[in-house]
Amino acid sequence: MGHKEDLLEGAKRCLLEKGYGRTTARDIVAASGTNLASIGYHYGSKDALLQQAFLALTEEWGEAVGPAGSGEEKQELPADPYQRFHAVWQQVIGAAEASRPVWKLQTEVVTRLDDDEKLREAIKEPQREGRLGMAEGMLGIDPEAEPEKARVAGLLCQALAAGVMIQWMVDPETAPSADDLTEGLKVLMGE
Repeated sequence: MGHKEDLLEGAKRCLLEKGYGRTTARDIVAASGTNLASIGYHYGSKDALLQQAFLALTEEWGEAVGPAGSGEEKQELPADPYQRFHAVWQQVIGAAEASRPVWKLQTEVVTRLDDDEKLREAIKEPQREGRLGMAEGMLGIDPEAEPEKARVAGLLCQALAAGVMIQWMVDPETAPSADDLTEGLKVLMGE
């Protein structure tokens, strides 16, 4: 790896260990084995590097907990919508404890958005793309073939993911299971 990649990996580690607001440029340099000048050269600023590291972490979370799995472990999702929904949420909830540092970071970043317009702008488009990715990965909706269906389904998936993960952070003992979410969906659908 070169300095640019080392910086990104170091910044990701710092974000997960220290959080967004407490990570300093010196922390990143120590974690990456690079030097202060490398941050400016490769990313322009510490804030730009942290934004990129945050986005990389959220993307990696999506790939890690994606219901279809990754690489050789890729699984076919059930065709039945309720079974698919259950399988997706079983995968996401199964990774809740391992995902805790990423969601803790997500929560911190959300609290910073009112005071950091550059951060808000940096995550707007990736958030939109993430919604479409969730619609495709979680529900099998092709965003190119059905853009509006993918958009609204992605909005729902994103809202559910944030709400479910916050519940797991607050009280894992009473947080929803995949069974709970599936039964709740059936209630909403009048079944």
